[in-house]
Amino acid sequence: MNYHLVVESLLFASDIPLPLSKLKAVLDELSVEEIKSIIQELNQKYRENNHSFAIREIAEGYQMYTLPEYSPYIDQLYTLRRAQRLSQAGLETLAVIAYRQPVVKSVVDHIRGVDSGGVLHTLLERKLITILGREEGVGHPLIYGTTPEFLVYFGLKDLKDLPKIEELEALLQTREKERTAAFSSGEVGENINDSNLQGSLTTKLPPEGIEENL
Repeated sequence: MNYHLVVESLLFASDIPLPLSKLKAVLDELSVEEIKSIIQELNQKYRENNHSFAIREIAEGYQMYTLPEYSPYIDQLYTLRRAQRLSQAGLETLAVIAYRQPVVKSVVDHIRGVDSGGVLHTLLERKLITILGREEGVGHPLIYGTTPEFLVYFGLKDLKDLPKIEELEALLQTREKERTAAFSSGEVGENINDSNLQGSLTTKLPPEGIEENL
């Protein structure tokens, strides 16, 4: 049995990142370290043979991705199937939550300078954020945080990989291209990047406390 081909086929077949535990459940005869080694060897083969795709570790799992340089062509293929993009307000709110979580609405509103109720509802619907609970005190406001879907979109293993706030806008643009080019984008779904951002998100978050929750 060629386990390299088995692992490759599993990754091609999955539309979500596959954790090692799930790969191990299918390939019970292999150890976790052997599966990791196979993935590394596959990536090496892809590089050596100039393949258009690679395996990336994201959200505590592995997923096939087309290399970014090919994304403009795939982007054209699926242009007509794209859904509505998030607004600039959506991106700003998502950035605040990502860097300040766990965070309540009043903090998000204070940082942005406007009410964020509608935007929070949209982010919840798109499963980019979740409700973590309620804060003790007057009114018991809801506490918000990001979701595994957020990690998948940004191509992050965990929140420790979150970039500096000044790098976030560039990352949003890059990840849109990679997400469009992903093998899982047979159904592209919602495109949450706003490539026409006016002004930098660096003006929206004060520097203090940005890294303390990572």
